[in-house]
Amino acid sequence: MKFTKIFRYIVAVLFFVLAAVIYFHPILNGKKIQQSDITQFRGMAKEIQDYRAQNNAEPYWTGASFSGMPAYPISAYYPNDFIRSLDRLLRFLPRPADYTFLYFLSFFVLMMALKVEWRLAILGALAFGFSTYLIIIFGAGHNAKAHAIAYMPLVLAGILLVFQRRFLVGFIVTGIAMALEVYANHIQMTYYLGFCLLILGIVEFINALKEKQLTLFIKQAAVIIGAVVLGIGANAPRLLAMKEYSERSTRGKSELTINLNGSKKELTTGLDYGYITQYSYAKLETFNLFIPRFMGGGTIEELGADSNFYQFIAERAGKKVASDYSKQVLTYWGDQPIVEAPAYIGAVIFFFFFLGIFLVKGRLKQWLVAATIFSIILSWGRNFEGITNFFIDYVPLYNKFRAVSSIQVVAELCVPILAVLGLKEFFSKESAKLEKLEALKKAVLFFAGLIIVGFGLAHVFGGFEGLRDAQQYSEIPGFLEAVIADRKDMLFSDTLRSLLLVFISGAILWLLLKNKLKSLLAIVLLTVLILFDLISVNKRYVNADDFKISRKIEEPFKATAADKIILQDKTHFRVVNYTVDPMNDGSTSYFHQSIGGYHAAKLGRYQELFDFQIAKNNMQVLNMLNAKYFIVSNSDGNFEAQQNGAANGNVWFVEKIKVVASANEEIQALDSLNTKKEVVVNQKELYTSGSSSVVSLLIEQDSTARIRLTDYSVTSLTYASSAKTAQFAVFSEIFYKEGWNAYVDGVLVPHYRVNYVLRGMEVPSGAHTIDFKFEPKVIEKGKIISLISYVLLLFISVGWFFYHKNKIAA
Repeated sequence: MKFTKIFRYIVAVLFFVLAAVIYFHPILNGKKIQQSDITQFRGMAKEIQDYRAQNNAEPYWTGASFSGMPAYPISAYYPNDFIRSLDRLLRFLPRPADYTFLYFLSFFVLMMALKVEWRLAILGALAFGFSTYLIIIFGAGHNAKAHAIAYMPLVLAGILLVFQRRFLVGFIVTGIAMALEVYANHIQMTYYLGFCLLILGIVEFINALKEKQLTLFIKQAAVIIGAVVLGIGANAPRLLAMKEYSERSTRGKSELTINLNGSKKELTTGLDYGYITQYSYAKLETFNLFIPRFMGGGTIEELGADSNFYQFIAERAGKKVASDYSKQVLTYWGDQPIVEAPAYIGAVIFFFFFLGIFLVKGRLKQWLVAATIFSIILSWGRNFEGITNFFIDYVPLYNKFRAVSSIQVVAELCVPILAVLGLKEFFSKESAKLEKLEALKKAVLFFAGLIIVGFGLAHVFGGFEGLRDAQQYSEIPGFLEAVIADRKDMLFSDTLRSLLLVFISGAILWLLLKNKLKSLLAIVLLTVLILFDLISVNKRYVNADDFKISRKIEEPFKATAADKIILQDKTHFRVVNYTVDPMNDGSTSYFHQSIGGYHAAKLGRYQELFDFQIAKNNMQVLNMLNAKYFIVSNSDGNFEAQQNGAANGNVWFVEKIKVVASANEEIQALDSLNTKKEVVVNQKELYTSGSSSVVSLLIEQDSTARIRLTDYSVTSLTYASSAKTAQFAVFSEIFYKEGWNAYVDGVLVPHYRVNYVLRGMEVPSGAHTIDFKFEPKVIEKGKIISLISYVLLLFISVGWFFYHKNKIAA
């Protein structure tokens, strides 16, 4: 490799570092970005991280959230996770500049694989990395999503290298990139990447048939599949653990066949249709990919003193009130529940995308256009029910993910690729000037026309009224009209903005074509224009105001007076925080063992227990979960702790076992169950074959029987029992068969799911020590697979290299 080429790569990397750091410049002062999801995550992960620091080991379980759950979807380090070291090496910048740098670097590598001139590759990398959606997800704290998106171009680079017949380097890049992609741990984004790759494969397969090169295609496919499998295999512990958990989470199949009101429930193997499609893009809303505030921008926007909204309020209540109210105006008029910001790809880069459509030839264009259209159509969700229903019903795993609009990430990736390929052809000296001029004219006319059509359609079919308008703006006559007027002004100004950017971009390319501009100057001007286009929009939603001093981010929650009182109690118990939505609250888990928590994929049975019982404030159920304290707001608005003296405690013996035949009967039995004296068990738990029960259903009463918790740790619990006769014990701990093992005096014994979510077991007569230990076999199994994958990836690459070298020498 020539020194000049290495120098170019060094310049590109330094430029990407500089761009990421300048945009997120508060990191230079040690500040960190405030991310709502990450704030909640810190509460959820506190116990896990404390255990990790104190024991230098992974718990793989946490008792601090949802009464107990596996740590896999929250925070877990896995054995043989060598790819983690490479990822940490690449993400050397402070967050979120690290992910932004990865956007740039990964896309640049893709451009190099496509043999794009390095300066145009930098332009493309910046366009991809500063795409509005990729920036605004930092504000919400979707770090795993950003992480996975950042490695997508790298995966594409490896696969395209294989299709270019550069088999060895393609195999290595694909294997490593896939390992990094899966390590990012956002399966939904990786799944969507799979669609993009599938479309590429179909295009290449069709071409192979036409060119009668099916044998070559099979070889290429085999190399790609082999590298992908090894990359996935390198993450085996993570994937196997998540697969195991997913089947028992809200994304798995429920055993319930009834709704809350007792009516028959429509059975599904994944998420509810309404939940999946809740965030669906309207067809008309697609225009905001290149007209930023086509539908009002984010759900809430700040309007200035020149807005109709401000003037309306100022005339009636004065400028001070108008200024305050104008800082948070419901400007979004689409039908999604909430939108942080428009998924703006950029008017300039979208213009170049159309230039690529008219100028680029061959399979790459076919793939990129098809993948872009595919992702946009699927993002419409419930607004295009035919195709959406088909995918939900028949495409594997599609019904496991919500927010179908996020599949537009495929368009976020494909649009800048074709845009840069279009510029590559335009800057190429081999392409005919007349062809370039015709393509430029078509791109300007078509894309400018599309922008104008979008503006017209909004006025004809839009209505400009949002979901919350009736609630927020209907009481005062003229209030809503002022807001609608501002929405129309936003649309007009941003439509005009996009048109001007298109004409300026077109003018630069026209001047280049007429030799009025040098190539280097043209690239610089276009890069500046792209940065202006994207950054000026991004700054509306993620900027320096989102950064706080490090201490406030690292310690996101302060203990209230109620928390401090509860923390004085050193026994093992749980807390219910009624001052928040318990099932969307990570703050309580930061200090206590919480009934609630914050995660999109909770244990399915626990979510059902909440919906059917806890949400109805069934005290018997709260008692069985050992909810010893309630945090409530008093009349002064302060938080106070209320002790629940009726909590069942950590473990207790029951007098009666109630056996039921189905999950429906289990959950309904809790309506009136005296959890201190009775326990409900599904017969599938107690009967192994025929009518022979694995436990004695008749309990001989023993008034002297005692059982208590003697030692608690995140991954192990020890109890002492004493009884004259065999008893049945119920433990206020969440049942998870795939990890927790029960031992009586060191001997492994069976335990069962009781009361829908808890653990129960038969305790023999006499004095005994009972231990529960979290010993997930899935980690050990995955560890072996990952090690084999790494070894194969290394040995195949090295062996292939020397084979190829000796073959050349011969």
